[in-house]
Amino acid sequence: MRSFVGNSTSVKFCCSEIIIALYPFPIAANMFTNERRQEERTGKYGTPRMQYLQELVSQFQNASNEESKEKIVANLANFAYDPFNYTFLRQLNVLELFLDCITEPNERLVEFGIGGICNSCADPANAAVVTQCGGIPLVIQCLSSPVRNTVNYALGALYYLCNELNKEETLKPEVVDVIKRYAASGAISASFSNLAHAFLDKHVSELD
Repeated sequence: MRSFVGNSTSVKFCCSEIIIALYPFPIAANMFTNERRQEERTGKYGTPRMQYLQELVSQFQNASNEESKEKIVANLANFAYDPFNYTFLRQLNVLELFLDCITEPNERLVEFGIGGICNSCADPANAAVVTQCGGIPLVIQCLSSPVRNTVNYALGALYYLCNELNKEETLKPEVVDVIKRYAASGAISASFSNLAHAFLDKHVSELD
């Protein structure tokens, strides 16, 4: 496991399900946090966001059972869709934590790990961290997961991760073939099909 930045303070978990910003379309600005909204929500004596995220990371490091780890990673993934948190996530190495979760045998950790990557990598700086840490092969392997959410999140993540610098790695023929099969699976899963079509329209049609 990589080294993450945290401390030993106890925190509460928000939930064990992820709010995923899956689709590559504009999102209302009022969904996101800014300094003023953060102060309004936490109050004068509330826990600052950086500190709260640091406490979550510490809880993950010290967790003694899989269920606790799942809840913590799901919670972190929920914070990963909001640009207000992006700098904090990078400072605390949370993106690397998400990638480590993808390598675990626990399918729930994989699901929440790739969900966190999907939520965060719309930001170019986050995407660069994921790529530099060898994340693209890990995301690609999630395309073959038996868990539907994991596949959805992988498709969404690849939409944002693929660029001129990593196109050779991302657009391997076998990867494109898998995504084309998902694009043709509308009768089985509309979300697979829609996300796969969005990826192909953006990254593959320009190669044809």
